[in-house]
Amino acid sequence: ASGGGYQRAYLCRTCEIDSMLASPLMNVMTQAVIKAAKPLVRDFSEVDKLQVSKKGTANFVTNADIRTERILMQELGHARKEYGFITEESGDLADSGHSDVWIIDPIDGTTNFIHAIPYFCISVAAAKCVGDSYEVQAGVIYDPIHDEMFVAEKGQGARLNNHRLQVSPREQDLFFSTAAPRITHTNFNDVESTLRRVSATGATVRCSGAAALDLAYVAAGRYDGIWYHNIKIWDIAAGMLIVNEAGGRVSEIGGGSNMLLTGSTVASNGKIHNALQDMLTGKAA
Repeated sequence: ASGGGYQRAYLCRTCEIDSMLASPLMNVMTQAVIKAAKPLVRDFSEVDKLQVSKKGTANFVTNADIRTERILMQELGHARKEYGFITEESGDLADSGHSDVWIIDPIDGTTNFIHAIPYFCISVAAAKCVGDSYEVQAGVIYDPIHDEMFVAEKGQGARLNNHRLQVSPREQDLFFSTAAPRITHTNFNDVESTLRRVSATGATVRCSGAAALDLAYVAAGRYDGIWYHNIKIWDIAAGMLIVNEAGGRVSEIGGGSNMLLTGSTVASNGKIHNALQDMLTGKAA
């Protein structure tokens, strides 16, 4: 289908989110994300046309990425001047003077976006600095093409648009997502071997290309679990909280809790978490 059709479906449900039930912080985050998403949807409608052009899509998507981040930083910075920023494009703009930070991924799933595949999102987390790491207080993941807004605040549960989220109850016929092995990556052997071990159990594994959205799908019960060996803080900060608030569990692959620092991340519906860790580490029989 032509990308133009996405514009007609844009923001048909997120406008129904009841702002009276949301905290001031969540209102700030969702409104910033919605504003940043509007031009992004228009950009996506043009991607198909660029696939066959000599110039290609790289510069176009880079500009979309930078513009989306700029809008988010302007909106969030205006509403909370005391916050620092950790972003994919601009890096770590927080310093010791900031006790609170925004953690932003303007387009998670950029490769999907480039190829006109509608599986990408905007991810924003609000976090407090705790020692050398961060404690996420609120998270928003927005899929603008399907108009799905996944949100959570610490201790308040998680929601998709106006519906409460709950992880899946499955313990069999499991459905996972992870990153595809790439020979150019230094951890290729680890990624390949874990993928082989999990696949050998009979589970279905996808490599979707958008870690933040994968985490949101775990929270929604669509995936039973996901794992990544080396993922960036902006890819997982919001999604970790959303999974936890939906009743799931998130940890490092080896069982630690410093995912935001190490990038080693496994998330699940909780019921299968230990078994999934065993598969990933080779402890499963």
